[in-house]
Amino acid sequence: MNIVKLDLNGEWLLSQVDGELRVPANLPGDNHSALFNAGEIPDPYYRDNELEVGWVGEAEWEYSRRFDVSKDLLERESVFLNLSMVDTFAEIALNDVSVFSCGNMFQRHRVEIKKFLKPGENDISIRFRSAAKVALEESKKQPLFVSHSSNNTVPHCNLIRKPQCHPGWDWGITLMVSGIYDDIHIQGVDSAAIEYVYTEQSSRDNVWKVKVIAEITAPVAGDSDVKFVFNGERRVVAATLKEGLNIVSALFEIDSPELWWPAGYGDPKLYDLTVSTHDDFVSKKIGLRTVEVVREKSFGGVGMTFRVNGIDVFCKGANWIPSDAFPERQTPENYEDLLESAKLANMNMIRIWGGGQYEKECFYDLCDEKGLLVWQDMMFACALYPSSDEFIENVTLELKHQLKRLRSHPCLAIWCGDNEVIGALKSYPESIKEPELYLDNYKHLNEALAKAVAEHSPEHVFWPSSPCGGPGIYNDGWHDDSQGDMHYWNVWHGSQSFEAYYDVIPRFCSEFGFQSLPSREVFDTFALPDDRNVFSPVMEHHQKCNKGNVNIISMFAKYFRMPEGFDNFLYLSLVQQGLAIKTAVEYWRTLRPRCMGTIYWQLNDNWPVASWSSIEYGGNWKPLHYMAKRFFSPALVSAVQRGEILEIWSVNDRRHALTFNVSFSILDFNGAKISNKVFSAEIPPGSSAKLAEYALKDFNFPLDEVFAQIETVVVGGGDSFELSETHFFVPYKSCGLPDADVKLETKERDDALFVELSADKPAFLAVCETPGVKGIFDDNCVTLLPNTPKRLRFLPKQSVTRQELENAATITHLGGTMRQ
Repeated sequence: MNIVKLDLNGEWLLSQVDGELRVPANLPGDNHSALFNAGEIPDPYYRDNELEVGWVGEAEWEYSRRFDVSKDLLERESVFLNLSMVDTFAEIALNDVSVFSCGNMFQRHRVEIKKFLKPGENDISIRFRSAAKVALEESKKQPLFVSHSSNNTVPHCNLIRKPQCHPGWDWGITLMVSGIYDDIHIQGVDSAAIEYVYTEQSSRDNVWKVKVIAEITAPVAGDSDVKFVFNGERRVVAATLKEGLNIVSALFEIDSPELWWPAGYGDPKLYDLTVSTHDDFVSKKIGLRTVEVVREKSFGGVGMTFRVNGIDVFCKGANWIPSDAFPERQTPENYEDLLESAKLANMNMIRIWGGGQYEKECFYDLCDEKGLLVWQDMMFACALYPSSDEFIENVTLELKHQLKRLRSHPCLAIWCGDNEVIGALKSYPESIKEPELYLDNYKHLNEALAKAVAEHSPEHVFWPSSPCGGPGIYNDGWHDDSQGDMHYWNVWHGSQSFEAYYDVIPRFCSEFGFQSLPSREVFDTFALPDDRNVFSPVMEHHQKCNKGNVNIISMFAKYFRMPEGFDNFLYLSLVQQGLAIKTAVEYWRTLRPRCMGTIYWQLNDNWPVASWSSIEYGGNWKPLHYMAKRFFSPALVSAVQRGEILEIWSVNDRRHALTFNVSFSILDFNGAKISNKVFSAEIPPGSSAKLAEYALKDFNFPLDEVFAQIETVVVGGGDSFELSETHFFVPYKSCGLPDADVKLETKERDDALFVELSADKPAFLAVCETPGVKGIFDDNCVTLLPNTPKRLRFLPKQSVTRQELENAATITHLGGTMRQ
């Protein structure tokens, strides 16, 4: 091989067109990051500085730099510029000559530039128009009114192919960034440039056939060897290439291979694959697996089950939004931290939400490695969209690239056309007035998306929208729990109690959520002491959901006494959020096989904010994420109380039977045991079962003076789990919770750090935090019983001593926060 590539990543000069500003800038990177790093704009995440940086998105910006071109590069038959994730309306010039313009962040561009280059020093510039202004121009051309999302503060961005959350969302800052967020390079080619590599897999009698397909562009017709290496086997194809696009393939067989499995079901085995020509080289890791989306008629409707390698998988996970509003901070390290946190919380699926972006290659590589299935929305969300020939052609080119790029990742489970766009038809006066016209408009675009999947990623199911009943079904997925996937928001947006989750029995719930305020540590990154009030202007600025703080407080009134002090107020919002999602997930998991998926909203934040996330901006786990680690455990024991009946349920997600050994105790608030029942049951693989049922009227003690503690040891198939569940029979506010004396001690053993917690009386929802010391615990938000110390292992994300951990660690529990 003789690959000639010229890397253009690194420092550029960013200039304001028709302005005086000139600052160094990184590419890959964005203009807001460059301006902030240079001190030209304030931190938009701090207090309400967001309001001071809106002008950046209205201006035009130019990136420029110089680079040297070698004689070797210019001697190649073809020299092209490779660009992807260009955000959004850019004109590229070489040596003051315009060579190319683009206007879709989700497309890839390979532009022939040889004739524009010269030996030695060359100049390149990339000028970005204001996407906000282009969107406004596009709105004046539309023959049909197509409203943007009500979450946007910058209008009409549904008309342009840019992340729909950049103009603001109900959790997101408005930063109309521009820049390039992926690698930039120039490449020289004599015979064959590799455009895409993907596979087609089939199996029979455990013999897998893997057809590796390479799309190759040849600048001139001629012969070229194409080398394929898969799982250590080598194939050399002597290809006769025509000028332009060529398809070259090689076939491999593997007898009884190790398969790729989602987390919790087996190892995510990956095999090395390389394809090379004289001029180019592509390396991938491939997993062997089958993924089906099974839609069988059952329970009076139509189910939605992801079947992997013939095994029905209960999908457990969260929705993903772009990991930072500054694209420059969307780094591999950032992805690794968040996705590892998802895996540690026993998740097996991530849904990439349609208002964000198709993520970078390293994101999907990490999901492959960690066994995280990906539900991939296409990039449309909560708005009406055009269906003109021009718009569809633009989108089709985008999908052609994304589908071919991603189709062979074993993590990829489904392509979904959009987020809540079917529902948007019922949200705007124009579409409500003329429903048939707007439904036809929707179908025209949606059918083009389906056609693209059928052509470029045929092994995957196309799901028209989330939520919907499935292909060809345009039902109300917010209220119809009989088929397809569902978004259930009645508890949060409808201010219903947590028990309302028991009133729905979804086949697959792909969105539901409850907000919390940020932790004190995150609050201190964006606010001043004077801002420590939930209704202060700064707190309200960092709450983008209309009535969000009111909803949090109104739910307090249903379950809790009013907390004392600002820190306790934040704490209570955090544990309340966790209890809400715990209620939903634990109940819906007991419904399997009717319900086969719970994907809560949302995993992460893109700036410090009050939101539905379980991981705060910066990587801290909220109590919700610690609860998720427990309620997504492969083995679960939960208490479900409806009316006057308490049921104890078990769930086994493993591929083998498990034995549940349960101890069900009733204790008073001094920790004295009033009663105890012990029972065991063997639960078949992939099933749920009711272990016990109690009528509350049969308990001979006041329910506001006791609580239940359920301790379970689960064994089988080499597994061993210790599960702990605390259940209150009445709302917390009705109980005289003790203000327990909780002691905290740090310990070190075998280079591992621990925090040991103990209490003289029961302490509930005890949360240990380490402000200023980055790291997570192996467990948190726990119940402490008298004379039963609980040891939490600390997993640091920075170098830390035992003393530093002890100085930072704090403990808060429910009984210490409420007015008695």
